[in-house]
Amino acid sequence: MSQKVLLTAKEVTIILHRLACQLIEKHLDFSDTILVGIQPRGVFLAERLKEILEKEYQTPEIKLGYLDITFFRDDFRRTDKPLEANKTKINFIVENKKVIFIDDVLFTGRSIRSALTAIQSFGRPSEIELLVLIDRRFSRNLPIQPDYRGRQVDAINNEKVKVSWKENDGEDGVYLITS
Repeated sequence: MSQKVLLTAKEVTIILHRLACQLIEKHLDFSDTILVGIQPRGVFLAERLKEILEKEYQTPEIKLGYLDITFFRDDFRRTDKPLEANKTKINFIVENKKVIFIDDVLFTGRSIRSALTAIQSFGRPSEIELLVLIDRRFSRNLPIQPDYRGRQVDAINNEKVKVSWKENDGEDGVYLITS
């Protein structure tokens, strides 16, 4: 198994700031905009973006929620191992709000399809956008594309993209792993 560095910690930081600036350009006033981190790994990206927006760009009161999609996936009954759900934490109504789904890697699009179904339990958003750190553009099974992307990666099916977050893995970085 080989591992290639796609993004260093410094490059991840630069991309996070660029994504935050793109969000500000589109959503100057965040009063009707909600960030929703897709559990489990999109939460790290969502928290980091919220922190950058509030502390470095003085954007007040950004609402952030976490969405677990485990039981909304179309493949959740196709595994022999028991599923471990994460917590959904959305303490607000999304009715008529602009929702930005945030995830670390966009691969087949199935997680986002599941998130589209799951968010309906909290109301009907006026608009939904997608922000991802890594877009694996050659692997899509569904017609889902990100509105904001940190980096596009051309990885073939036997290659895996691994995103490491310092909060969880001790370091920031993105790696291409070949079996």
